[in-house]
Amino acid sequence: MTDTPQRSRPLRVLAAMSGGVDSAVAAARAAEAGHDVTGVHLALSANPQSFRTGARGCCTIEDSRDARRAADVIGIPFYVWDLADRFREDVVEDFVAEYEAGRTPNPCLRCNEKIKFAALLDKALALGFDAVCTGHYAQVIVHEDGTRELHRASDMAKDQSYVLGVLDDRQLAHAMFPLGDTVTTKDEIRAEAERRGLAVAKKPDSHDICFIADGDTQGFLADRLGKAEGDIVDESGAKLGTHEGAFGFTIGQRKGLRIGTPAPDGKPRYVLDISPVDNTVTVGPASALDVSALTAVKPRWCGVAPTGPGTYTAQLRAHGGETEVTAELVDGSLEVTFSEPVRGVAPGQAIVLYDGTRVVGSATIASTKRTPAGVA
Repeated sequence: MTDTPQRSRPLRVLAAMSGGVDSAVAAARAAEAGHDVTGVHLALSANPQSFRTGARGCCTIEDSRDARRAADVIGIPFYVWDLADRFREDVVEDFVAEYEAGRTPNPCLRCNEKIKFAALLDKALALGFDAVCTGHYAQVIVHEDGTRELHRASDMAKDQSYVLGVLDDRQLAHAMFPLGDTVTTKDEIRAEAERRGLAVAKKPDSHDICFIADGDTQGFLADRLGKAEGDIVDESGAKLGTHEGAFGFTIGQRKGLRIGTPAPDGKPRYVLDISPVDNTVTVGPASALDVSALTAVKPRWCGVAPTGPGTYTAQLRAHGGETEVTAELVDGSLEVTFSEPVRGVAPGQAIVLYDGTRVVGSATIASTKRTPAGVA
């Protein structure tokens, strides 16, 4: 088994270089393995900030320069491709529309699906490349019969397979993740970058959402959707306070509610429901967040779609843990039941199913079923 496509022969590889240390080391490892590597930086912002100070994502002019310098050190050709329009349509506008509809999207997952392994991969294949290489921590396992599977990274602490759960068979056939099969700490990756003479060795990691430079998601959404005062109510419908837009909340949120009236039991309240129709946010106790089942739509399979009900583990957020579930396709939707109730599950999030370390597939959560009060 191997973690690269058709590793028996050198490949023409397009390395997506964000300007960070992970993608630079991934490109260097691919070149060192004997592949014919070309680096490309994706210009995803129509108006990128010049410097990363105060811009915590990966879409600045400084990042493109860092990527170019890394490519020069590695000794590979380098280009900048403008995918800003496609990124705005498929990721940013989708992000805003999902929040407007009361859902909680994952833009990194959508970017992998629509940009890095759709727009970028399609363009790479049209130009004669065999594979797209990224700095994600995950593994593509190739079996002797040629079938491929997406697996978690060897180092679970850095695993990023959750945001790759949207990749299908065709995309996996042309995906390369050189960092996924080694158990190394981030300090060791940085040390490797330093040994290779890559100036990004000490560059800080990107945080938050790359297209929201200052990390103020609520402000970003308010600029695009406008402020709209609505009510914050409890489970009985009693008004507790007001807000400036339901889009500024997500299921399970505790901070920033600004409710003057304390709960009768003195315990914190959490966001239980977001209704964009009447611009109402419902809050209540943590116990009311318990979810026993959910329905997810638009399933995508990393291989053959499962038939019949099956037992899996599921991950519900990028940095979340696993929980045991049973899942079955019913009329095109994924019906999932949890072995134990889970909290903070929001429509719009992705659920990714695993069989051991293998990624089975993913789907977008459409609705949840709450555990009745008093039921463990």
